[in-house]
Amino acid sequence: MRASNIWRLGVKELWSLVRNPALLALIAYAFSLQIYVAATAVPLYLNNAPISIVDEDVSSLSARIASAFYRPYFSAPKVISLPEMNQRMDAGIDTFALVIPPNFERDVLAGSEPAIQFNVDATRMTQAFTGAGYARAIVSAEVTEFARHYRAAEAAPVDLVLRARFNPELNAGWFSAMMEVINNVSLLSVILAGAALIRERERGTIEHLLVMPVTPIEIMLAKIWPVALAVFLAALFALTVVVQTWLAIPVAGSLWLLMLGLVFELFATASLGILLATIAGSMPQFGLLLLMVLFPLQVLAGGLTPAESMPSAVRAVMMAAPDTHFVSLSQSILFRGAGLSAVWPQLLNLFAIGLAFFLLSLWRFRKSLRSRGR
Repeated sequence: MRASNIWRLGVKELWSLVRNPALLALIAYAFSLQIYVAATAVPLYLNNAPISIVDEDVSSLSARIASAFYRPYFSAPKVISLPEMNQRMDAGIDTFALVIPPNFERDVLAGSEPAIQFNVDATRMTQAFTGAGYARAIVSAEVTEFARHYRAAEAAPVDLVLRARFNPELNAGWFSAMMEVINNVSLLSVILAGAALIRERERGTIEHLLVMPVTPIEIMLAKIWPVALAVFLAALFALTVVVQTWLAIPVAGSLWLLMLGLVFELFATASLGILLATIAGSMPQFGLLLLMVLFPLQVLAGGLTPAESMPSAVRAVMMAAPDTHFVSLSQSILFRGAGLSAVWPQLLNLFAIGLAFFLLSLWRFRKSLRSRGR
């Protein structure tokens, strides 16, 4: 194995990437605008949920209930009629619709238990269940205070003091932005490495490589390091410029320790991309394989849902995936400020999994080359 061959073939791959505007635009978007959108435009909590109110009582209590729904959890309530409620719910205009029946205030003052209808569009999953809980608490508090004629808070038997560590603002955008960077690293490295090998095969240039004095391992390493370099620089730009400067999200731990883990992650995922490319016969088949592999990696690696909440069988299988260890390493460094003494097991696992993928993909690549006459 000669380093000069790996260098020259890798430079060729870099020039191929630079001359491809579509791939450059994909990398630029994935590590800039997509991170910003994930942090700001896709909230994981109740935010400006549209609500309408059918007020058939038209009393001081109904007005009090309507005024209790305000931003940022709910948008300003719109008072509508009962026929309009069904039309607006069917059209998806409102997520919530509150119906206050006639004589509601009179029944409350008389000591009876009147019912209020609260309609929820359950297709909007991120808001439906949270919003229903908020609305139940708001209506109950307003009715109770109105019936008592004074505002009072019940004394709890235990004083629960909340200390939010690692994210004192409880800002979901911090988590979303970091996880978007981590997910895009694995996504693009697999795609770019696999597409580079399939592009050689489809253009017929793989035969040119077969007559050159290069070995399969040199060809593979020349496919891996340019992809790793491009994604590494893009991820470094995203963390320093987009996350820390543009979004003003702090990084608790050492950024360079995270970059060390990123190198092992890129080695593993780029090798995985080449492995998938040796299995696929064409670019469409490679795209179908990506759907089967990348989606489970993104969902089950622990970035969206903690691994502890998954079935034990799924957790055991995902321990063989590099994303599982990289997500754990990244969260420890970015959020909790962990050092090398805390994340060295994840680094070791990433290196071992990457080496296994590399050797397996090298075996598959040599096999495909022999089938072409070498």
